[in-house]
Amino acid sequence: MNNDYLEIRNAEGMPKLVDATIALDFLLVVKSGIRNYAMALAETASPEARAALCSLLNDEIDMHAELSQLMMDKGWLYPFNVNEQFKLDGKSADTAVKIADMKLFPDNTNRLGTFATPDK
Repeated sequence: MNNDYLEIRNAEGMPKLVDATIALDFLLVVKSGIRNYAMALAETASPEARAALCSLLNDEIDMHAELSQLMMDKGWLYPFNVNEQFKLDGKSADTAVKIADMKLFPDNTNRLGTFATPDK
């Protein structure tokens, strides 16, 4: 990974990486929703509220299935192949470290003289 992040040629592969990251984040939100609906369903006594929560829970489970299938089709998730998922996670970790090592800000952050300031 080149540290010159301002050059467009160095953004190769980033759209796919961003799509995979957004999909994974969405998958985690859906999983959290499933957990929350299940907990709410277990605590609800009203038959009307239970029916509504059960419907919402089923919708979340369907969303999880669709999103998981999309991610598997795109090669962003390998739930049935631990070795492939491990390789993918390692690649993601390496990319995160490389991004963290990029020099995104200048060493000199002094902005004196940049703006109209009164003389001291």
